[in-house]
Amino acid sequence: MPERASHREAESEESLLEISGTVQGVGFRPFLARLAARLGLRGWVRNDERGVMVRAIGRPSELARFSRQVRRQLPVAARMRSLRWRPVQPAEELPPLPESGFVIVPSRAGSVDRALAISPDRALCPACRRELNAPGDRRHAYPFINCTDCGPRYSIVENLPYDRARTTMAAFTMCPACAREFATPEGRRFHAQPNACPRCGPQVALQDGAGRVLARRGSAIAAAAAVIRRGGILALQGLGGFHLMVDATNDTAVRELRQRKSREAKPLAVMFPSLAAIRRCAILRRAEVEQLRSAAAPIVIVRRRAGAVIADAIAPGNPGLGVLLPYTPLHVLLLAAVRRPVVATSGNRAEEPLCTGAAEARARLGAIASRFLVHDRRIANAVDDSVVRFAGTRRVMVRRARGFAPAAWRLPRDAGAPDALLCVGAQLKNTIAVAGGRDLVLSPHLGDLGNPITRAAFHRTVRLFGKLLARKFARVACDFHPAYASTQYAESLGLPVVRVQHHLAHILSCLLEHGGGPARVLGVAWDGTGDGGDGTIWGGEFILVDRVARTARRVGHLRPFRLAGGETAVREPRRSAFGVLAQLPLGSKGGHEAVESALGFNGPEGAVLGQAIRRGLNAPVTTSAGRLFDAAAALLGLRTRCSFEGQAAMEVEFAAAAARTAAAPWPMPIEAGTGGTLQIDWRPAMTALLDGRRRNPDSPTLLAARFHASLVRAILRLAREVAVETVVLTGGCFQNTVLLGQTADALGRAGFRVLRHRDLPPNDGGIAAGQALGAGWGLVAVTTNAGAISDGRQQPD
Repeated sequence: MPERASHREAESEESLLEISGTVQGVGFRPFLARLAARLGLRGWVRNDERGVMVRAIGRPSELARFSRQVRRQLPVAARMRSLRWRPVQPAEELPPLPESGFVIVPSRAGSVDRALAISPDRALCPACRRELNAPGDRRHAYPFINCTDCGPRYSIVENLPYDRARTTMAAFTMCPACAREFATPEGRRFHAQPNACPRCGPQVALQDGAGRVLARRGSAIAAAAAVIRRGGILALQGLGGFHLMVDATNDTAVRELRQRKSREAKPLAVMFPSLAAIRRCAILRRAEVEQLRSAAAPIVIVRRRAGAVIADAIAPGNPGLGVLLPYTPLHVLLLAAVRRPVVATSGNRAEEPLCTGAAEARARLGAIASRFLVHDRRIANAVDDSVVRFAGTRRVMVRRARGFAPAAWRLPRDAGAPDALLCVGAQLKNTIAVAGGRDLVLSPHLGDLGNPITRAAFHRTVRLFGKLLARKFARVACDFHPAYASTQYAESLGLPVVRVQHHLAHILSCLLEHGGGPARVLGVAWDGTGDGGDGTIWGGEFILVDRVARTARRVGHLRPFRLAGGETAVREPRRSAFGVLAQLPLGSKGGHEAVESALGFNGPEGAVLGQAIRRGLNAPVTTSAGRLFDAAAALLGLRTRCSFEGQAAMEVEFAAAAARTAAAPWPMPIEAGTGGTLQIDWRPAMTALLDGRRRNPDSPTLLAARFHASLVRAILRLAREVAVETVVLTGGCFQNTVLLGQTADALGRAGFRVLRHRDLPPNDGGIAAGQALGAGWGLVAVTTNAGAISDGRQQPD
């Protein structure tokens, strides 16, 4: 303490406050300094290796008030993990307290917590938006305005510590005015690494397909808006990559974009100029509004309003609409000039990663877009838009990317990685994760590794995370499936490989969200495809996980059936239906031939597939809930072929959601399965579905609702048989908000505790996180009463 203390400090005490979390590079120290000064505290704040440290002197009531307000008023980009007061130790070497006031002192050497220093990009904040729209402000209409509360982070970082010299903003030297802001602790732009203005920062230009500049600065934005209003296709270089944009009210323009992008039916996202504009086209709930306005600003799937002035081709046959607000100043300015909603879909061809640079965009998107609105702030790391939806008031993460990722998670105390662990995720919706100690950092969504361009992006991301986190990987975790590109990459590294069974990883990813969960849980992991490790394709699984005993046992599943044509069945739901039909007693109800004909199979084709199923030729056995949904879609007459993953199952969900009357479940008995498991016999329900379809061929909605109700009751009955208090709902099928909501409600009413996803996707985007927890616990294999399923190589009896 200083020699002279004020009379006010006679009753004061001196303490240290340690705060951990995402608190570096997000304006946290200036925030603390302003708050402490406002409360009359004397002291300092600095970064340290754990996060941020505060040394303060004040009355106990003032210190308590300070910590309460820290919790309540966090900067939007900050995420606090812990806050702890402690006394100053006698031998501690600390900077002295100032004579008066509260100051920011230099950070301690080596004070970067690398796992927490990589923060996501943030949407334009209200303060910057006001400056953007204020004619007298020096950043009026400047498309790269930002501060410590908003703007680019991950998309521009090239190395750590996170400072300007290690970002793509190193190419721009701050003018004197920006440099003063950068050095002023009291301001919003203190140490805002991307800080810039029209005088010294990045600029936009409109180019044609040959790279010729047609307009610059404000004129470029006006000309780009004119392209959209005329019905043209614009490629816009945004925060983490390119968007392809057209007038969302122009059906011809939207259809042309679909044709050029090779995106036949998958829904397109729509960016609206304002929340009021969204309300004219969609019905919004409070939770959806909060998410749209958040710093993450994701695409939110909402209910489309009848009569909405939006092109039919945006989301054909879909009652939902993926909407988002402009989240960068460039988008704000463009949408204000267009004065109508625009399609804002990823700047790529189907199943490819985003384009990030102007030359790359012209090469890959030149046959799609006629004009390119580009800028000279290089994008270091591609990051796509996040996508969320809601089941009631609860968020379901569909794609975790911009605004949410990368971000650090804390592994449970009993699951810390003793060395650097790389987790390479799954084949579809790939993400990666890196664990070290108790810290786990998850990448943004990368995509489908079946595409060579996406695989190259995957490899770059692995290298980037190793560099940013200063990790030399000692082990690598992957999926069982030997044909996954991620598994093959893991095996190529020459490191010890930890293989984690796919559905177990789904369950573990949900447990990670809940701090590891209780000692025992019943995991319900339902998805489309996953290597069971026993020579069959899993996907309708009930797995009993005991974190204390470090065991995972398969206790139940859906009744198996064969997929006619193997992988082809994923694209043709009628093949899943064919496999289901092979197990139904239809002789007295019109026979198989009539149904096969309705599915589009002619006599000889049906005979060949029937023989293949009987002999097991290119007809693998599956317990997949996703494929059972596909079969239901085909048998209900909703869809026999898909143009994108999950399309058929989505249409069953939409049909069920449209039902106007209560849906009674059909029987789905619980019976003895193989290996001492229980299995859900769906045959009575599918027979009833077919019978109902024959009697009322024009109305699948109630039948789809009854199909959902039957699955819900079956889950509940099997959970009662297993009799474990906590049930985890995970896997891609639980993106279906009808299934998720009804199952969670039924289990909750029956007295079960239900764990579900919120911050991680239930789909394969969460697999890497589950692999990390599995490796940390040494819990990687699933057993049955018949024995272990360990490495994906065991063959069925």
